[in-house]
Amino acid sequence: MADETTPAAIERIERAIARIETAVSDRERANAALAERHEALRERIENAIRDLDAVIAGESVVDESSVNDDAAHENTVD
Repeated sequence: MADETTPAAIERIERAIARIETAVSDRERANAALAERHEALRERIENAIRDLDAVIAGESVVDESSVNDDAAHENTVD
């Protein structure tokens, strides 16, 4: 009886190992896909922040020049 159950147990163990290996492989693929999406999103966010910084820097230059223009205009009006 032990001789009959041993091969069946080994077969079940081998099938379980195959399922585990498949699950690990699937998980690795999913993790790789997630890492790629994360990197793409990170690059998009970095670009958006860089663009916003440029807009803010441009507004600062415009704001400073308009303040200087307003001050110059006030000096000529008086």
